[in-house]
Amino acid sequence: MDDPELQQQLSQLDHELEEGDITTKGYQKRRTILLSQYLGPQTAAALSDVGDRTSSPYSPRSSLSHPQPSTSPSSFGAPQGYETQGHQRHDTMVSLQSVGYAYPGQPYGGPIEHNPALQHVRSGSNTSHLSPHSRHMSMTLPSNVQSHSRNASGASAGSGTLSFAFNPHSYQSDYYNNTNPGVRYSTYGQDGYPQDVQRTDTMRGEGVCDPSTGYFNDFTAHGYDPARESTQYGRPVSDFGNQPGARHRYPSMSAGDGVHFSPTAAMAPPMLTANDLPSSAVVNHLLPLEPRDIPFAVLNTHNSSVQMPAFNNIASVLRHRARTFPKSQAYMVLDAKGKEFATCSWDKLASRAEKVAQVIKDKSNLYTGDRVALLYRDIEVIDFAVALLGCFIAGVVAVPINALDDNAKLNYILTNTQAHLALTTDYNLKAFQRDLVAQKLNWPRGVEWWKTNEFGAYNPKKKDDVPALQVPDLAYIEFSRAPTGDLRGVAMSHRTIMHQMETLSAIISSAKTKETQDTFSAALKDKVGKQIVGGAGETLVTYLDPRQQIGMILGILLNVFGGHTTVWCHPSTVATPGLYAHVLTKYKATLVLADYPGLKAAAFNYQQDPFATREFTKKMKVDFSNIKLCMIDSLTVDAKFHEILADRWLRPLGNTRAREVVAPMLCLPEHGGMVIAMRDWLGGEERMGCPLKLELPVADGASEDGSSDSEDESEKGKKKEKSGETPVIGTGYSSLLGGSSIVEPTPKVVPELGEVLLDKEALKTNEVQVVAMGNEARKRAGAGDTKTVRIGAFGYPIPDATLAVVDPETSLLCTPNVIGEIWVDSPSLSAGFWAQPKHTETIFHARSYKFESGDPTPTAVEPEFLRTGLLGCVIEGKVYVLGLYEDRLRQRVEWVEDVAGMGEDAGPPEYRYYFVQHLIVSMMKNIPKIFDSSGFDVLVNNEHLPIILMESHAASTAPQSAGGPPRQLDTALLESLSERCMEVLLEEHHLRVFCVMITAPHSLPRVWKNGRKEIGNMLCRKEFDQGTLPCVHVKFGVERAVLNLPIGVDPVGGIWSTIATQSRQEHLMLQEKQYSGVDHREVVIDDRTSTPLNHFSSIVDLLQWRVMRQADELSYCSIDNKGKEGKGITWRKLDTKIAAVAACMKNKWKLKAGDHAILMYTHSEEFVFAVHACFCLGVIAIPSGPLDQNRLGEDCPALLHMVKDFDVKAILVNNEVDHLLKLKLVVHHLKQVSAMLRTQLPPVHNSTKPAKQNLGCRDLGFTMNPGWVDRSYTALVWTYWTPDQRRIAVSLGHKTIMGMCKVQKETCQMTSSRPVLGCVRSTSGLGFIHTCLMGVFVGAPTYMVSPVDFAQNPMSLFLTLSRYKIKDTYATPQMLDHGINTMPAKGFTLHELKDMMISFDGRPRTDIFQRVRLHFAGAGLDRTAINTVYSHVLNPMIASRSYMCIEPIELWLDPKALRAGLVYQVDPETNPNALLVQDSGMVPVSTKVAIVNPETRYLCHTGEYGEIWVESEACVNSFYRSMDPFDAERFSGKTMDGDQRNTYVRTGDLGFLHTVNRPIGPGGGMVEMQILFVLGAIGETFEVNGLSHFPMDIEASVERCHRNICNGGSAVFQAGGLVVVLVEVLQKAYLASMVPVIVNAILDEHQLVVDIVAFVAKGDFPRSRLGEKQRGRILAGWVGRKLRTIAQFGIRDVEGTDNAGAQQSPAKSPSIQASINPGRATPTQLATVPNNTLDPYSLPASIPENEQAQYPRHYSLPLHLEAQPEQEPQVLYEMPAHNPMSPIELPTDFGTIETSVDSTEDKESSTPPKIRYTLHAPSFPPVINTAYGDVSEGNPYADDDSMTTPTPTQEGRNGMKLEGAGYIESYHPPACRAPQGEVGETFLNDALLQLRFVDDAEGEGGQAQSNARGGFGTAL
Repeated sequence: MDDPELQQQLSQLDHELEEGDITTKGYQKRRTILLSQYLGPQTAAALSDVGDRTSSPYSPRSSLSHPQPSTSPSSFGAPQGYETQGHQRHDTMVSLQSVGYAYPGQPYGGPIEHNPALQHVRSGSNTSHLSPHSRHMSMTLPSNVQSHSRNASGASAGSGTLSFAFNPHSYQSDYYNNTNPGVRYSTYGQDGYPQDVQRTDTMRGEGVCDPSTGYFNDFTAHGYDPARESTQYGRPVSDFGNQPGARHRYPSMSAGDGVHFSPTAAMAPPMLTANDLPSSAVVNHLLPLEPRDIPFAVLNTHNSSVQMPAFNNIASVLRHRARTFPKSQAYMVLDAKGKEFATCSWDKLASRAEKVAQVIKDKSNLYTGDRVALLYRDIEVIDFAVALLGCFIAGVVAVPINALDDNAKLNYILTNTQAHLALTTDYNLKAFQRDLVAQKLNWPRGVEWWKTNEFGAYNPKKKDDVPALQVPDLAYIEFSRAPTGDLRGVAMSHRTIMHQMETLSAIISSAKTKETQDTFSAALKDKVGKQIVGGAGETLVTYLDPRQQIGMILGILLNVFGGHTTVWCHPSTVATPGLYAHVLTKYKATLVLADYPGLKAAAFNYQQDPFATREFTKKMKVDFSNIKLCMIDSLTVDAKFHEILADRWLRPLGNTRAREVVAPMLCLPEHGGMVIAMRDWLGGEERMGCPLKLELPVADGASEDGSSDSEDESEKGKKKEKSGETPVIGTGYSSLLGGSSIVEPTPKVVPELGEVLLDKEALKTNEVQVVAMGNEARKRAGAGDTKTVRIGAFGYPIPDATLAVVDPETSLLCTPNVIGEIWVDSPSLSAGFWAQPKHTETIFHARSYKFESGDPTPTAVEPEFLRTGLLGCVIEGKVYVLGLYEDRLRQRVEWVEDVAGMGEDAGPPEYRYYFVQHLIVSMMKNIPKIFDSSGFDVLVNNEHLPIILMESHAASTAPQSAGGPPRQLDTALLESLSERCMEVLLEEHHLRVFCVMITAPHSLPRVWKNGRKEIGNMLCRKEFDQGTLPCVHVKFGVERAVLNLPIGVDPVGGIWSTIATQSRQEHLMLQEKQYSGVDHREVVIDDRTSTPLNHFSSIVDLLQWRVMRQADELSYCSIDNKGKEGKGITWRKLDTKIAAVAACMKNKWKLKAGDHAILMYTHSEEFVFAVHACFCLGVIAIPSGPLDQNRLGEDCPALLHMVKDFDVKAILVNNEVDHLLKLKLVVHHLKQVSAMLRTQLPPVHNSTKPAKQNLGCRDLGFTMNPGWVDRSYTALVWTYWTPDQRRIAVSLGHKTIMGMCKVQKETCQMTSSRPVLGCVRSTSGLGFIHTCLMGVFVGAPTYMVSPVDFAQNPMSLFLTLSRYKIKDTYATPQMLDHGINTMPAKGFTLHELKDMMISFDGRPRTDIFQRVRLHFAGAGLDRTAINTVYSHVLNPMIASRSYMCIEPIELWLDPKALRAGLVYQVDPETNPNALLVQDSGMVPVSTKVAIVNPETRYLCHTGEYGEIWVESEACVNSFYRSMDPFDAERFSGKTMDGDQRNTYVRTGDLGFLHTVNRPIGPGGGMVEMQILFVLGAIGETFEVNGLSHFPMDIEASVERCHRNICNGGSAVFQAGGLVVVLVEVLQKAYLASMVPVIVNAILDEHQLVVDIVAFVAKGDFPRSRLGEKQRGRILAGWVGRKLRTIAQFGIRDVEGTDNAGAQQSPAKSPSIQASINPGRATPTQLATVPNNTLDPYSLPASIPENEQAQYPRHYSLPLHLEAQPEQEPQVLYEMPAHNPMSPIELPTDFGTIETSVDSTEDKESSTPPKIRYTLHAPSFPPVINTAYGDVSEGNPYADDDSMTTPTPTQEGRNGMKLEGAGYIESYHPPACRAPQGEVGETFLNDALLQLRFVDDAEGEGGQAQSNARGGFGTAL
């Protein structure tokens, strides 16, 4: 230690630390190196601790021993688990301000606000170690210390100034009236906030912060960790178990958008278990790269005696430039032709900036720190620089706004920053005003606009009379868009800017310059102190945007800092051959700032025509010898282009250092354009703590001379042996402070940029496997090695940066050879976003972790980092970037498929990773006609699916000539391009593409980058998710890409098969069977007389008893649309009215018992009279609603079909309907239909005014015949019409009618004291019961409100409910929706309404309860009065919630289990796709429900669902006049394992019983209730892969996935084994972009891949008059190719892949292959028709377009029949071999095919004999005669009986391949009538179908032999 040289160097080192020239860690490293050089390694290690304690008093270690308490309210204490005094990590920079003194050696006048003494010290946020005399108040904020550190906004006392940037509402300033320009004084209270506030901050408002925390209020929102307020670095290490969920890097993206992991998952990884504990060998993290030191002082380029760290901000540097070099040029602006049109000297620049600052101070009323917007064009470089520097001088914060034409962005920035002043030019202001007027937009409010080009220059009276600088810490806010399109402002402080400038200046000055032969001494200076030789600044030539990012950093800020000259040329300069080179030569550029597109344009132009560049001008020869650095702004390095740029452009044009000149810069455009890595010649790489030499295996004698720039490793080993050192083993590095091994410094050589070849396959697993480096990499890449990827390096990180490679999904430090996200920390980086504290915390202050050996708890790593979102690695200390995190695709490997039913238990999936840039290169190289491309992946069904977007001129519809017609798309070409894309990516990258979308050029969303637009990958994904991409073609590859489609237990038999049922019961064997109890009510007592009502056998007898007991009381009363009562009807008058109608029916109209009469009335008393009159006479009443004039095409055939099928004798009407039937339009339709059906309309009788008489029914002898009350006698026929107008008729006897009334009365507790209301649907079901029966049954008056009046004035119904205190009423969802949408719930009360029964015939709507409750809450409607009722065709009340006194029971079901037949409850928060269902209520009285397997007929266990079977007195007798055996079977259901005495009615609906316990009553006692849940009709479900799907659930997913889909405008059905989705859209443009959204929504939520997606225009979607989907008509129209589809898209390539039928259930037995072509845009596909009971809903039908002319009227069923020639020929596909000479019958799907040999054939002929095939189909499904059934296109009302054909035959050659389309040309349904007295239904019995074959070898044969107009369409 006595060595004077050592003492001198140690003293100098202490001085550098005191001055802040080096960091603390750098100080320790250099001190250790000095000691080891002079004293040896062992002595240095022994003295290291002593040296720490005896170091300079400025050392943080010594100063930490004297802590001072912090008074700032935002100062946080040390976190738990860390010792404050022993803290090793310190913040990046701390600058101590002086109080009113100037820095010694100040070269110019004016105050200096900041003392740079400790400017570079990386100290902790806890600044208590600073000496008291160093503390001072902030210039703008109540902070004790102003720090350069990147701290969390408002998180520490050392970041007070920056805290204002990210929490602008947290502070108020009072320095505005301060007279001392050098310091700001404030008076603070006990809480540290100013008490004497002069002005409220302009940012105060909605986002005001919590004064106790200094954070925005939204810091308490979801996802923010409150514990962070007590620590600086986050939670204690021991508290990682409670970490919040990871945030996305871009907050606008949700987890559902498809990003499985986020680069900003700022959370600790999970703790390891004992089994997972890593060993010491496993824990091999690549520790963060330590910062380097700048080995020299940063001096003024014009005067080496001036040190640049003496300046504290750019404004002071500008004044210095103006005083020392006033006439030197600062800026030169060139136009597109390379001519100067604007220049500016330093004097002029400074004077104009001073003028702007003066005007702002004098006239703006702004305070220091307020924001000012800058709006300038890119060519207005000088005006922009003047405004920016003027804001710096004035002490306001500049906000550059570049998108002048983006009004939304402009308003957002002005509002977000609260900028009330905008600086611009006269031209921009006029253009802006013109655009606002043209777009009819308003001016931004509260903003004053100034034109700085009219301000002039500032000319002080005295030369040195300039105002003192009052500069806040915040300098400017730069807004940029995240990849998702979100605007975010990055706040940059003056300290950050100055540190950036020093670092960049050091890097630039380290570059070599051209050697000069000048002998003039460089020490000589002129009279102003400027060096005569070598003192000139650099000349920077750039065309990048000078208003943002790196263009502003180098072109504006560094230009002022270094005194350079910036020459800005127009971006189009590079496109003109030779012009760019001319500009570089003319201005003797030493620095070039460019990007790859511009340089490629210039370089390639030179390659094509070198003389255009060399001879651009004869006056000047192109010379690049002055270029010192060619800086390229990019996120990735194009190493291949570097060779062209250096060797074929720079070197031929005069630059001898071409390879050294090329310098790519890794900038962060989303974070202000900050530079984090570029090549430099500063040295110090050995201090980064990483291996600088990578050992590669030497293969085949290859040398390693090109693999690295350092010495040969063997030579290094020899030197180490000689010196006695031990070579470093392992990773090759360790900490210099605590480790024993030191990386030996490498010799000083010229650093190469570095290139590597990485193994492509290893890269897919995120592994870095270096194949070659340097020259060897260039050679192998040039040889076309396809198994490797060529990657270039950016160089070392900037000197002051700490860089780490981190796993973006776990935040763990990566191992040395793994791709990870690049995290960086540096004083040159901003501290966060403007006014976004949460995003600042997660992105700018991310925490990384590592595992220590033997410790399962992750340990936090110092320091906090900025997450760049860049994926890359570090090789030999250099940074290699592969792309953005968002530009990386992932895909699960194929072999991790669900095998042997293991499912998700097979282990975690394994992924492969692909970078979009590499995919694009392959596509552009191998696919023609591609303009540009992009790609991303989406998370669908827990699988990442790659999406490829391509732009092609083939997708453009632009006219070829101006004004010409649009160009037609070449669909075949687009299809081939899509297929080629999939093939290329599969062959070269093994990427299985899910979807390829093609758009026109320049149509994909783009982002601005350096003045150019590039495809925005995340914007594309955002629009893809929204379905708004302008896509014209889409192709799917689901067979390869989708691997995790579920398969049921029995893919063939489905969920109801024996195998699937047994599998479920094995899991549920311990569960109870599902059946309900029965509450038998044998006796029903009348509440008024206590008379048992069950003594009455019919409603007729009960009515007569009511007439006798309460003759003068009110029975019926009508209410008009204004709520006024009509003339009431007493019971006596009711009896006389009924008797009068009955007398007319019997005596005048000659109706007798057993006759059928249609009662077509409006909702009135006349309808009630007619119903009871029919009961009295024994006439079978068929209530029917009036005809709809708007739907006569449906109603007229429906009416006449009823007349024909039921042999109706008369139609009874009232005045309104009688008038309707006499309209000409109605008469015309009825005549036309009756002629077609050969049916005459029966007489129509008006019963409104019968003959007057005063006698009652009993007086006239109209009493019940005992035979009429028999159960077999039909008293009433209810007709139901499905939404697609299919009729269902059920018969009711008097016993059933009384049973329904009994169930209603007892379940709803109805009494005679409360009236009954009848309103809607009075022709059947609950509406009929309440209108016609319940008033009579309970003896209460009935009030009638017409549905027409309700539609006009819904208030009338609710006024009636309120006025008459009605307790129980009936409603439908449609009428409630109408009432809620059209009227307010005011003017009435519903306190007395206890039971509003809302009828559903299937699954209840989950929203109806909340809608009704909320809307009528003000009217006093009790929430327990809103009750749903399960009303079925066969029983109007199977279940009801009436008087359950609880709200609906909601269950969230697992949809995956539901598809397998299981009922499993899940938590909707953990399962977002859970299905919400509401109960339908409890079983009413005298009713029993059982849940039964529809196939096996065994009772289902609890935990599965099945068919709902019901036994009740309220069930109807039968389907009326149905001859179908299955219909009769539905009324005789017997369970296999239940009580055989119970006979159930099968509803055909699926559901399950569920038991709940709820508190009921005043005491809150728990009551157990068994409730019924209805899922849907079994006939609407379809099965795929053995799993059952409910179409309504899929349709709900489709309708909410895109806003262009109409509400209720989708239908999902299965036709021919293909799942088809029909969608109704509002707009027709770019439907192809909607297809992936629909497919993904179904795949994600239902694990189903549909086969076809078709679109129809709005209005073409078949709906009923109530707006319900007409599923039958949709299917019939699809199968018959009659739907007016506007586009169809095939999803699955059924013909081309082995997995084509993966979603189709294989046939149980031989089947016929059906070929469907339902639409011109869909290719022909094969589909299997299962060999089971034929369902007409699954039969396709079509005729080829080329044959439509021959059969213009036919509906045909296409068949695809194949017969392969074999030794023993097979006649039909999958038919057993047989001898064609012997006639046999072969079973098929449709019946039997009889084969016989044609006897006319010559048996001795050599030609094979012909075989005759005859198809018999005796079990063909019956024809359903619907109202709309079309049997021919020419006449929609053709008679079915007219269709006759001869016996169909078909001839073909034996042994020949018989492959083609076979059509059922026609069929012959023989007439069939039921016995006398009943009306039969026409059906096909032993129908003969004609087959027609196409012989491929001989062409068409066997022409049709029939001209029948009939077709299979009528069967639908």
